[in-house]
Amino acid sequence: MQALPKGSKKLLNAWAFYDWANSVYSLVISSAIFPIFYGALTIVKEDGVVVSDTIDFLGFEGINNDTLISYVTGAAFLMVSILSPFLSGIADYVGNKKNFMKFFCYLGAISCIGLFWFDLDYLWFGLLCYFLALIGFWGSLVFYNSYLPDIAFPEQQDKISAKGFSLGYIGSVILLLICLSMILFYETFGFKDEAFPTRLSFILTGVWWIGFSQYTYYYLPKGNKTNAKVTKDVMFNGFRELRKIWARIQENIQLKRYLYSFFLYSMAVQTIMLIATYFGIKELDWGEQDSTTGLIVSILLIQLVAVLGAFLTSKASAKFGNIQTLIVINLLWVGICIYAYFITTPFQFYGAAALVGLVMGGIQSLSRSTYSKLLPKDAIDTASYFSFYDVSEKIGIVIGMFSYGYIAQKYDSRTAILCFMTFFILGVILLLRVPKTKF
Repeated sequence: MQALPKGSKKLLNAWAFYDWANSVYSLVISSAIFPIFYGALTIVKEDGVVVSDTIDFLGFEGINNDTLISYVTGAAFLMVSILSPFLSGIADYVGNKKNFMKFFCYLGAISCIGLFWFDLDYLWFGLLCYFLALIGFWGSLVFYNSYLPDIAFPEQQDKISAKGFSLGYIGSVILLLICLSMILFYETFGFKDEAFPTRLSFILTGVWWIGFSQYTYYYLPKGNKTNAKVTKDVMFNGFRELRKIWARIQENIQLKRYLYSFFLYSMAVQTIMLIATYFGIKELDWGEQDSTTGLIVSILLIQLVAVLGAFLTSKASAKFGNIQTLIVINLLWVGICIYAYFITTPFQFYGAAALVGLVMGGIQSLSRSTYSKLLPKDAIDTASYFSFYDVSEKIGIVIGMFSYGYIAQKYDSRTAILCFMTFFILGVILLLRVPKTKF
């Protein structure tokens, strides 16, 4: 098939559709069904009160379940932060970043399917699948994000970035509703208990991810083909290219200061999203209400409101500018952290979920498009540039997860959430120091 021209509507839609394909991981595995499934396996409650939340793993006894999953999550993000600049440098040099994107996509999707066999008796296998699924998801995003300046002109990037996130939220909500229906009405579907449809949800996630991504792969260009082979010299060339990119970033005041700000506030955003469900399981008094249904309703609320948030943010950035809009969104996050410290009831949690959804979609889509706009106009090695963006995000998550775990263990989860408002405040301060831009 002949390559579609840059800015083509069909090409833009095909790129954005990958969000529809892969966002089911974020919702089903990262945010909703897997955390609840993991909590059901590892937490013992009596009359709604947690009496035990420790498990044994690889000879270590009495490990806190949140601590274990936080460490595995942090280790996976650390692995991604090491791999992504290495691989993206090679991808730019060889010109085959679509193949890299496919590899991580399939790795993540197959690992999601492997979670079907997650069990405390084989905890190492389940956590390995969780570990590889996370690497697959975030690894593929390195190359997916790097396509944005290749397929869209600057004036198109805010809108198509927001459209991608919106498609992701809608697609993931559809699959979550299907999975939730199977779990709540398992007898109607012919299942003997709710455990099987919960596990089946992991298979559906992997199949959805692989299946819908084919539309994106059909239209995306392979990359800037150079006919180079992956030799030892090419592998080391990836590191040399990264050093050059870092030097260029140091010379670009706007880009450098924006990256510092992004590192701080993204650390808080991503960590809060990763621990939100675990927080809801432990800290809220659900009373007679089913906590599983309540938590999934909260997550659905976040996803649906996030569509509106991404749209409103795109409109606001067009009128007031990207940096100014990001400053306002970060201030809203500060308010959410304060509010979360005091919530105790499901109704209050729903309110927090709505607020989070409103600012979550906006800050993610606008951060991606802002970075894309700040790249040098003549940049060809966009995957290497975006690796810095992604590495900043991943290292931030590693620090954020361990910070949350430490504070939660020494004090409590509420205090940990409250402390995260510091990162948003510092992010605002640094955004104020970014030189004025024309967008």
